Amino acid sequence: MYNITMIRFFIAPNDEGQRLDKFLKKYLRNAPLSHVYKLIRKDVKVNGRREKPEKPLEAGDEIVIFISEEDIKGLVCKRSAERPRRQFRIAYEDSNILVAEKPLGLLTHGDAVEKKNTLANQVVGYLVDKGEYDLGEKTFSPAPVIRLDRNTTGLVIFGKNREALKSLNSMIRERNRIRKYYQTIVSGEVPADLVLRGRIEKDQRKNTVSVTGGGDVGKEIETRVRVIEKSRGFSLVEVELVTGRSHQIRAHLAHEGYPVIGDAKYGDRRLNRAFSEKYGLTTQFLHAGRLVFHDVAPFFDYMAGVEIKAPLPDELRRIKEAIFGGDNRRS
Repeated sequence: MYNITMIRFFIAPNDEGQRLDKFLKKYLRNAPLSHVYKLIRKDVKVNGRREKPEKPLEAGDEIVIFISEEDIKGLVCKRSAERPRRQFRIAYEDSNILVAEKPLGLLTHGDAVEKKNTLANQVVGYLVDKGEYDLGEKTFSPAPVIRLDRNTTGLVIFGKNREALKSLNSMIRERNRIRKYYQTIVSGEVPADLVLRGRIEKDQRKNTVSVTGGGDVGKEIETRVRVIEKSRGFSLVEVELVTGRSHQIRAHLAHEGYPVIGDAKYGDRRLNRAFSEKYGLTTQFLHAGRLVFHDVAPFFDYMAGVEIKAPLPDELRRIKEAIFGGDNRRS
């Protein structure tokens, strides 16, 4: 028979506003929902009283859980105090938000292979070192609201507290509230600025997408292309990602006949080989270089009209300058 222990803690500001059952499901991450409801009925007290699962929690509420030592070890996911070395630069930071510059090759979130050394974990470690986040918080963690592919560089927004993260996610879901701009070089000389629309469908097995001009299969996409410079069969463009679908920029440009240089999934293999041999480019040339806080939520009224930029990484800047020179008329 297992020993029953009493766990006692207080709800932190970042955890308030959640229903009791939702909070406990996050805290006891490995517990099935049926087990969470069983605990609420018999073994959980809020401020000394049993409460219903839908009870909203407030900062300062006392939570007491009577649970076996074996259960608590298996159900609570403990976070490691070991933190990965910081690789990102900071483009902007205040008490609510951090905008990181993600380097090449770093995952935004973990995957099946890499769970520790990610941009998200590096940002959490940075905030812990600053004293702005406590690893002991039960359910909240600073998190990104934009996800870049491993080999796409540039700006990623993080919410540093619960209200900030909630407002950021709301703005990202609605078009044009936070406008996202990427810089890339494509094969072919784009004749003029473009507004591309269509639909996109993902092949989960191959981790690729296909773009169609219309119909009702897949998800709607919109990609806006501004031409900065053209030279020797290439175009330097800034792309506004209106809808944020996986691989959207690369697949949409390739569908229009302007593949991103270095792109192994949707690009020109022969051209990619030439860029690899001449410049050492082994991934897509795609950089999330500019964000504009356009139509902000009330929580972020102080950010209205703010523009945040990140320069091209050195390895991409050298390729740009080799093709187009050092000055770009409309950049």
